[in-house]
Amino acid sequence: MAYITLEELEKKLMKNPEFRRVAKELEPEYQLARSLIAARLKRKMSQAQIAKKAGTDQANISRLETGASKPSLSLLRRVARALDARLMVKFET
Repeated sequence: MAYITLEELEKKLMKNPEFRRVAKELEPEYQLARSLIAARLKRKMSQAQIAKKAGTDQANISRLETGASKPSLSLLRRVARALDARLMVKFET
């Protein structure tokens, strides 16, 4: 079985217009997941620890990290507080 790097796979996939369209649509979820994972790792916290501090369950944190949920602003605020992080939501033009 031949293996390719993530960068090679992404380059190949980005040649497909449908993939590019979907990737663009999912960019906010991707950025949210990426920043949550980075903040959690920086603070050396588990998903369960964040969930407990945020008043939710670990499965909700997992869904945020995989981009599998559409979280409320209220949940994002609670997660930000649990991480001692600043939540930023903005529109760019």
